[in-house]
Amino acid sequence: MIKQIFSLVILISIISFAQTEKLGKEITLSEKTKISEITSNPEEFLGKTVLVEGEVLEVCPAAGCWMELKSDDGVGKIKIKVRDGDIVFPMAAKGKKAVVEGTVYKIELTKEEAIEYYKHLAEESGKEFDPSTVTGPVTIYQIKGLGAEIN
Repeated sequence: MIKQIFSLVILISIISFAQTEKLGKEITLSEKTKISEITSNPEEFLGKTVLVEGEVLEVCPAAGCWMELKSDDGVGKIKIKVRDGDIVFPMAAKGKKAVVEGTVYKIELTKEEAIEYYKHLAEESGKEFDPSTVTGPVTIYQIKGLGAEIN
């Protein structure tokens, strides 16, 4: 009986381990940075490589070229973006936990560019977009994904 229980525990461990999907480069960092720290002080992290963790809220439905992770504070989120084809984030990742290593960067958009950007995102996701919600220039902080593990 003990031998059977031990075998079952090993089997469950193997199955759990096998369910981790590794994408892109191998993760090299071990110390995690809270997403809330990045979103509250983004300029402090510009150009730095960070390791973040969060629940996958959204995945690019067109090419899998981005995913959004929920912040540890339960309110914010951050987008992980890759060049099309470098990594393809699977739609099945939504609702799962992801650990991502990448470099923080910013995009500065004029009001007109921001309207086009948000319009594109809405079309991609099949959502409505009201251009009047963009009232001026926009600065967006994202992480250029290098490697990810999805559980």
